[in-house]
Amino acid sequence: MLPLQHERLWRVLSVCILVVVLIGTMIPSIWIDSKVQALLWFENTDKWIHGITFLILSVWFTGLTARSAYLKVIVGLTLFGFVVELCQLFISYRTADWIDIAANTIGIIAGIAVALTGLGGWGLRVESWYSRRSGH
Repeated sequence: MLPLQHERLWRVLSVCILVVVLIGTMIPSIWIDSKVQALLWFENTDKWIHGITFLILSVWFTGLTARSAYLKVIVGLTLFGFVVELCQLFISYRTADWIDIAANTIGIIAGIAVALTGLGGWGLRVESWYSRRSGH
């Protein structure tokens, strides 16, 4: 982790985000129900959601991590994606899918690419902005 002033807060927020994502992957997926067409306006909605979710997770964690530790972010999020799919094996209304893991991986790679273009380490910039703003 970067030398952040509010490291504990960032860690708590990170755990909360992962828990929300895990819960989101365990609840029934209403967009698959033929009566609910809210998210069926484009094909492979589920795969897009997986990819975008893991892109956002990658950007989040690379914002709090030194560039030298990006490999840990990749490995950690990849393992988290496997855990999600493993959990879905045990739920009757969800299915585990290798294509979901591929979508997660594409999202992780895209998030790392975004971080490498300059968004990585954003946590330090947020804390610096907050310190200047609050006069600390």
